[in-house]
Amino acid sequence: MEDALDTAVWTALTTRHERFAVGTGQARRFDPDVAPFAAANGASAQSLSDLGDLLEDGETDVYLLQRADICLPDTLSAPMTAPGVQMIRRRACAVLPATDGIIRLTETDIPEMRALVELTKPGPFRARTFELGEFWGIRLDGRLAAMAGERLKLPGFTEVSGVCSHPDFRGMGLAAALSDFVASRIEARGEVPFLHAFANNAAAIRLYEKLGFELRCGVNVAVLAKPATTHR
Repeated sequence: MEDALDTAVWTALTTRHERFAVGTGQARRFDPDVAPFAAANGASAQSLSDLGDLLEDGETDVYLLQRADICLPDTLSAPMTAPGVQMIRRRACAVLPATDGIIRLTETDIPEMRALVELTKPGPFRARTFELGEFWGIRLDGRLAAMAGERLKLPGFTEVSGVCSHPDFRGMGLAAALSDFVASRIEARGEVPFLHAFANNAAAIRLYEKLGFELRCGVNVAVLAKPATTHR
């Protein structure tokens, strides 16, 4: 069952998040307003051709995230690649962080959520990313101090994502509290929480380990681009 996590984006787009999928055949992507992720079903010639067709001429900032090595058709390039890790929570947090003040975020909070993401850069967050799952936050002094939520969903698993704290409120354990809160809600539904981080983000990885997450595998991240067609 865990094998589905090797291709988490593809599996999400063909199961629980199928309603957000664009594309047919052997490649899919999220509606660009929802998330920037795309995936091919393996590395066959047809899969790679379909992946190339998903991007518009001149389009950039489309992400691949997968365990397997990344293969691209000649029509695409990868201006940025990086190693990442996938972590899964197999045990409860030994010391639960305080959950006082955690509130469910709503559509009216989206402008503040996007501003916080833009400031802290936890990962891509588009205009409709909010629709992928629950998002929770903590407000201090009338401001959104921290947030965390859900992103990729596949049978039996939900990803914890969008974890960030405003610089003015760091060192208070807010990210830990929210990460554990979101993971615990996922577990209460009978699902397993997982997440992704860049391999060089040692601080985030240490935090997640304290919350009961452990390394499952390395993953490959690539940001794709498709050259603009030149008309003469």
